[in-house]
Amino acid sequence: MATRTPRVLLRTLAGITAAFTLLLQTGCSSVFFYPDQVTYITPDRLNLEYEDVFLDTPDGETLHGWWLPAQSDPKGTVYFLHGNAQNISSHIMNVAWLPEKRYNVFLIDYRGYGRSTGAPDIEGTLHDAEAGLRWLIDRPDVQNQPLFLLGQSLGGALGTALASEWVKRGEQPPLDGVILDGTFSGFRAIAREKLGNFWLTWPLQFPLSWTITDEYEATEMIGDISPVPVMVIHSERDGIIPFHHGERLYEAAAEPKRFLQTDTPHASTFVIPGYQAAVLGFMDANGE
Repeated sequence: MATRTPRVLLRTLAGITAAFTLLLQTGCSSVFFYPDQVTYITPDRLNLEYEDVFLDTPDGETLHGWWLPAQSDPKGTVYFLHGNAQNISSHIMNVAWLPEKRYNVFLIDYRGYGRSTGAPDIEGTLHDAEAGLRWLIDRPDVQNQPLFLLGQSLGGALGTALASEWVKRGEQPPLDGVILDGTFSGFRAIAREKLGNFWLTWPLQFPLSWTITDEYEATEMIGDISPVPVMVIHSERDGIIPFHHGERLYEAAAEPKRFLQTDTPHASTFVIPGYQAAVLGFMDANGE
């Protein structure tokens, strides 16, 4: 036993050292992505009509998505960008209620998620988000209807960057609204915060966070979405992305904007009918 404890400690320290070395070599952008290839549920199990979509990216990846048509005369279309774990089949419940409310929905998996090819990184997933939007706007049943972007957690950060560039470039059709739910205020900002919360990584919070690009900090880009209306949603009980991130995003956004303070765990907003109604009210008001 006297020799076992030092050996276990040495192995543990060796593992930590190896992990830190890998982080220093590759940066820590991988902390944003936790994909898997498990199919948790398909839309038909939720009594939803759907279409499997496969689209190619400019850099040679193939992305998988689901098109969910509105159940009656559509009011508009929602482009959904999901959070950082699992894949669309585990996130679909966040938007499965929208077709009944007369909204089409399109959701995609980023590279490396679900049935999409490749491996995720920040630049790649940003390209994937735009590729999905470009596929969507070419659908005849989407054209001449209101178009909204809904991003949750990581998807909100990707959506903020996409929407700001879309507006600055004067892309058509214009977005009618952007909804950000449980979104962090920036890639570098949240990485530094998470690293600083753990005593083993606390000394490395600055050097490791500097390996992450600061070109896509949401607080610096959200103001460029104006004059497209923005709705920021954040829960005071969010244990993954603290509430102050939502406050920072809202403060940085330009008018017109709205803040919805919620009271659910992370990425659980739409289990509450009242929060669904608030988002529907935002879309109905800006889709006329």
